[in-house]
Amino acid sequence: MADTQSLTNHLITIRDYIRYAYTQFNRADIFYGHGTDNAWDEAVFLVARTLSLPWDIDADLLDARLVPEEKEEILRRISLRVDKRMPLPYLLGEALFMGLSFKVNDHVLIPRSPIAELIENGFAPWVVHEDVNRILDLCTGSGCIGIAAAFEFPAATVDLSDLSADALEIASENIRAHQLQDRVSVIQSDVFENIEGRYDIIVTNPPYVDAGDMHSMPDEFRHEPEMALACGEDGLDIVRVILREAREYLTENGILVVEVGNSWMALEALFPDIIFNWVEFEHGGGGVFIMMAEELDLYADLFVS
Repeated sequence: MADTQSLTNHLITIRDYIRYAYTQFNRADIFYGHGTDNAWDEAVFLVARTLSLPWDIDADLLDARLVPEEKEEILRRISLRVDKRMPLPYLLGEALFMGLSFKVNDHVLIPRSPIAELIENGFAPWVVHEDVNRILDLCTGSGCIGIAAAFEFPAATVDLSDLSADALEIASENIRAHQLQDRVSVIQSDVFENIEGRYDIIVTNPPYVDAGDMHSMPDEFRHEPEMALACGEDGLDIVRVILREAREYLTENGILVVEVGNSWMALEALFPDIIFNWVEFEHGGGGVFIMMAEELDLYADLFVS
């Protein structure tokens, strides 16, 4: 990038900065996958949110002139995005999930789970909406999955659990930001260690990245907490525990929803006698399976072997 003074002399309007960011992102061949999937959307989002404007900025504002501090902050963030490969949500301190805004920092994964589509559909047809009273978001991170579920199921209480105290601090801030303190709580727990009672839905996006993928992933992902990504040689260390213990915390008609991403093949190879119900998503994504409580009973011996 050219020196800041020269750039701020030549770049004047919001439109100028979006165009400049777009060019820099294309030249740098950065990786997308933390909220956007192309250079243009990334540029628009960076500039608009840095200026505290909506991402779908009104076209009438594009030729508005910027003050020096705004110019410098936009250029600083463009530089970090290109030179350090820092994911955009960490630069902005926020990410969108199911249309809701969540605070994020490098103590939590950036929300991007396809489980959002399941929440929007009320986990139908696997549960009866009005029968859902308790939900557990296991390995919650920012709390985005559990908080989104709380909006979908307004009569339910939701627990957000995670081993990381730093992650739970962010989750607690997001609970307060969405004014859900009366129904949503946090629990520090190593998987089910401190969990009590039974839930109608246990939903989890646990660490599931295997050793090979950890070694080859784009630089952007290396800014995220390793403990929220890596999970053993095959990526399934925590998933094994979840499958073995989840039934004890489910109601008779409860469901377990687990995201394993690219480790789905390793999971099927590990349990060749189990039929996994893989969700087909209309809006993209995969690697998520659902098990009913009765299925966990059926396969219980296999999970402990």
